[in-house]
Amino acid sequence: MRCKRSFAPFIISITILFFVLSWLPACKAKDEKAAEPMPPLAKAPDIQQRLAKFAPTDLAVDPKLFSDEDRQVVNKLIAAARIIDDIFWKQSYPQGLALKERLERSTVPEDKDYFRFLQINFGPFDRQDENRPFLGTGTKPAGAAFYPQDLTKQEFEDYVAKNPAERERLESSFTVVKREAGKLAAVPYSEAYRPDLEKIAVLLREAASVTTNASLKAYLTQRAADLLSNDYYQSDCLWIDLKDNLPEIVIGPYEVYEDALLGLKASYESYVYVNDREEMKKIKGYLDHLDEMQNGLPVEAKYKAQDIRGLDSPLNVVYELFTAGDAKAGVQTSAFVLPNDEKVREKKGTKKVFLKNMMEAKFAKSLVPISQRVLEPADAQRVSFDAYFTEVILHEICHVLGVNYITLPDGTKTTVGKALKDLNMPIEEGKADAVGIANVPLLVEKGMIPKDRENEIYTTYLAGMFRVMRFGATEAHGLGVLIQYNFLREKGAFVHDPAARKFKVDLTKIKAAVRDLARQFLVLEGDGNYEAVKAFVARYGKVDDVTKAMIATLEDIPVDIAPIFRTEY
Repeated sequence: MRCKRSFAPFIISITILFFVLSWLPACKAKDEKAAEPMPPLAKAPDIQQRLAKFAPTDLAVDPKLFSDEDRQVVNKLIAAARIIDDIFWKQSYPQGLALKERLERSTVPEDKDYFRFLQINFGPFDRQDENRPFLGTGTKPAGAAFYPQDLTKQEFEDYVAKNPAERERLESSFTVVKREAGKLAAVPYSEAYRPDLEKIAVLLREAASVTTNASLKAYLTQRAADLLSNDYYQSDCLWIDLKDNLPEIVIGPYEVYEDALLGLKASYESYVYVNDREEMKKIKGYLDHLDEMQNGLPVEAKYKAQDIRGLDSPLNVVYELFTAGDAKAGVQTSAFVLPNDEKVREKKGTKKVFLKNMMEAKFAKSLVPISQRVLEPADAQRVSFDAYFTEVILHEICHVLGVNYITLPDGTKTTVGKALKDLNMPIEEGKADAVGIANVPLLVEKGMIPKDRENEIYTTYLAGMFRVMRFGATEAHGLGVLIQYNFLREKGAFVHDPAARKFKVDLTKIKAAVRDLARQFLVLEGDGNYEAVKAFVARYGKVDDVTKAMIATLEDIPVDIAPIFRTEY
């Protein structure tokens, strides 16, 4: 027994050594294989010029804006928002994550530029170049990662027509569509992105435990639960009701811009901000005239909702602290109106949030130099930040005007968004612009806009169109503005001087022309006729040679800013 006990460890050691030595060559071969360089990617040679379109801009705010408690809450909210980036990568183009990791590790100096541009676009497709690739040769799926990449619009529509019991789940804004056993299946976002959502929920609950503000505590707690249940109704209502607090967060799936296949699926995004109470007091009066704006729309009564929710809903002017996901992809948002849920809008209205520090940055870095290049000198002198700020306010509050629910000729009751499908967003964005500008005379009459500043709005409106048209016609706002621009040129409200190569506003025609344009958008939405909308977009959604030449002169001016945020305060 002693001999066996004394030799057993030796025999075991020899055996282990044998296996280790035999395993090492395989391990080495595996490591060498992993270390092999990946196949080279096709790279757009003009990456520095593309990057130059986005001016790096520090948007950090003075920490003195909030208390120590607010600062703790803000840091938790920013941490939660950062995880939204991870979800949006998976939604927009999952293969982009592998490219991101590859470029991040690369020792090639030029790859730093490609890495930065990849982060701006959340993938290898240039959002300002009609989603053409700047890395590789692939094509961005129209449905992003919301659907099987080989799924066509026709196949989807045929399937839901044959399987009406599955329509609601498949068309839900909060499901991913998969193929399972030859069928289409809807996977709730709360399952598809569960690990990330659980991390976010923890951080929101931690923020809720810090704040002493009762309304913010209730919202954050409910939002954490709703992210995991896939039902956002309760927390959307609580967000609108937030009272007497400085820091806020918008977090979840909202806009459907990324879904170019069917315009159904919402992308995750987040905004973290602090309210500017003094500025909010100044502009709250716009909402007092919202019912008059609705009643004065240049359309028949059937194109106006009988009851507008939102007359007393919040209008917030804020300092943006951090954005993530869809809110940060490509061109930055100046303002937003949420929630999009029609049930919430019916009960609570909407909250309109204006990101003032973002707007100031865009105006200085882009709109001022564009106006000097595009407009005749007299018009360029009338471009002002106050006019730009007013336009954005009007755009956002006018999203609620017109109708949301419609009845189609066959008796089907639906929403404008579902009836207009993939063309809904450019039409809705165009409507909000046109209806807002059409209401300027009313607001001058009511004393909200000084009479001597009225013309500044029209010239700033035109200059701003060239800023937005540079985003490209594949982007909803870009296409919506292109339609407005071509319509108003056709009406003679915008005039081009070929000798001077400059534009000007015909102040004798602009008011009537804008009302005609607003009428067109409102009727298209109210009728819900997809084919009519398609024809309208085909007619006015084109860039002619004059416009191409003018846009080409703006190449050296940034298209937008690339925000630099603090990740902790």
